[in-house]
Amino acid sequence: MSLNLEQYVSEFSAQNINGEHLLQLDGSKLKALGMTSSQDRAIIKKKLKEMKASLEKARKAQEKMEKQREKLRKKEQEQLQRKSKKTDKSSADATEGTNEQ
Repeated sequence: MSLNLEQYVSEFSAQNINGEHLLQLDGSKLKALGMTSSQDRAIIKKKLKEMKASLEKARKAQEKMEKQREKLRKKEQEQLQRKSKKTDKSSADATEGTNEQ
């Protein structure tokens, strides 16, 4: 509707075309849905291409965020392990000192 193609809404609805299905449509499938105007198909295909690019960009950004979180988790674990080793060493040194006395 935002593309001024309201005349196709009823057919898309009747065929249960949702967002996921919409992204799978190509020129021949659009034509089969009653979109006989090549200009209208071109408008839809252009918008679908933009949407796919936007989805891919969002997916890559999400992957990047997940990698950064994983990197931070690993770094925090390493720091905790180092602190734990220092604490263990300090405890062992203190115990050793007490034993020597």
